[in-house]
Amino acid sequence: MAERSTAAVDVADNSGDKPLTAKAEQPTADGVAQTRERDTAADEDAAEAPKPLSRGASSPPELHSGHKLARRYRLEECVTRLDGFSSWRAVDEKLRRAVGVHLLPADHPRARSVLAAARSSALLGDPRFVQVLDAVEENDLVYVVHEWLPDATELTTVLAAGPLEAHDAYQLVTQISQAMAAAHREGLAHLRLTPSAVLRTSSGQYRIRGLAVNAALRGISSDTPQRTDTEAIGALLYASLTQRWPYEDDAYGLSGLPKDIGLIAPDQVRAGVHRGLSELAMRALVNDGATASRQDPPCTTPEELVKAIGEMPRIRPPEPAFTAPPEYQRTTYQQGSYGRPAPHMGATQPVVAPPPPLQSRTGRALKWAVSALLIAALGLGSWQLADALMDHEKSDDTNTTQTNGGDDKGRSKPKKPISIEQGQEYVLKGDSQDPEAVSNTYDKDSSTLWRTATFRDGPKLAPYKPGVGIVYDLGSEQDVSVASIALRYGGPDTTVSLYATDALTPSTPIDSMKKIGGVTTSDKTAKIEAKKPVKSRYVLLWMTALPYSGPEGYYRAGYKQAITDVQFKG
Repeated sequence: MAERSTAAVDVADNSGDKPLTAKAEQPTADGVAQTRERDTAADEDAAEAPKPLSRGASSPPELHSGHKLARRYRLEECVTRLDGFSSWRAVDEKLRRAVGVHLLPADHPRARSVLAAARSSALLGDPRFVQVLDAVEENDLVYVVHEWLPDATELTTVLAAGPLEAHDAYQLVTQISQAMAAAHREGLAHLRLTPSAVLRTSSGQYRIRGLAVNAALRGISSDTPQRTDTEAIGALLYASLTQRWPYEDDAYGLSGLPKDIGLIAPDQVRAGVHRGLSELAMRALVNDGATASRQDPPCTTPEELVKAIGEMPRIRPPEPAFTAPPEYQRTTYQQGSYGRPAPHMGATQPVVAPPPPLQSRTGRALKWAVSALLIAALGLGSWQLADALMDHEKSDDTNTTQTNGGDDKGRSKPKKPISIEQGQEYVLKGDSQDPEAVSNTYDKDSSTLWRTATFRDGPKLAPYKPGVGIVYDLGSEQDVSVASIALRYGGPDTTVSLYATDALTPSTPIDSMKKIGGVTTSDKTAKIEAKKPVKSRYVLLWMTALPYSGPEGYYRAGYKQAITDVQFKG
């Protein structure tokens, strides 16, 4: 593995980040340019010192807390000032929310590339990335405004508490790989995918910040961007499994590997590491000279990494631990002593003598009278209870006769949920939409989704595309009568239909499939009820019209839809 020298300086992108250092790209022995991160104490000290600007760059303007950009973004706190640009936490006074801002002079040598990267990233509009909200050149300044997630936690902070459990690490590599595969399909790369660029929200979803922008700010490029991002994903998985950085130098608060032993598999670094995830990390890091424990081919693109994850058995979350209820605490108060502490053990308590019995003639007469009334009441109550029971039995006999004679026609059986085993996109014409995210529609997590592409002419997709959809495998033939589909975008013209088909990859045209039902809705929930249950193992969810969404800032506007949850009942 070729050595690479430290050159450029990195910067944090959120509140509380420390300045990090990044290596300038140098070609390796096989001619492949790669990026390696370092975070040594010497580099941190160097990052805090003033940095000389590149030739041709001017000094950033003097900005301070309270300065307002575009009469809207008020700067609050400077997170980092480095290499001719600065990063701030700010407030969008128009929408009353926190945002992040990158600032650099308009004549900075990287100003044009930063603007281009920010606008390209904003057009992606993928919720798995921290969104770029604005990218403007104004008053000799270039600034990029992005989302600020105060409730999210950096992966650096998460790993400081210890390595992740197998299910959490599986979710991390799955979500990051799928997101980067989608970005590369649109021609976008990250090139700075470090633990400080990954955030975990309170719902457990992972968000990636700095897509294309972080690399542009630092002047980083790569001849093999997919390979660079894939190796970075492998390093993130390695660190989440072992709490060690997979290189010799310490970085991001993590200790590096022992020197002169090379890169060893995660399950050899720490006991109890999931074997499949350990091999997956090595297949991603094999780009950098590592050797996988088996004869599996290396993963050189995020798309190949997504495919390798799909071939693994799904890792289920751990069962919740049972917490025993606290032991019953007996009260320390005794009758007649409320408000006073209980006496010590062994203390002698005075015995209160009971009052003498009432022996008068009046008392005895009263006692006999009360006894007679109780006996009479008991007798009357018993007779009424027996009479009521007899009437109830007669009523039950009559109802039973009527019900059995009607063969339960008056009763409606509750619908039972049907589990989904797997799903696959159905592509009738043109390109697929988001095939890696199909499982997000039935993972019972409303924060994940499958989305369509954005269409300019709509709302009906025809004649450019007959429709978009997903085929679901229910495991066995089921009586399907109800489908509930949770959508991301509201608005008119969302047309959804259900068909019973013959396989996960149908061979019959849609016109010859048996239609279960359909609906056109403007809400964010589409409910389809069949007139009569249809028995089928495979169900096609087919959309032929999509709502209009946008524009928002630089978000791509057009006709599109996304599905977060799908549930069938029968």
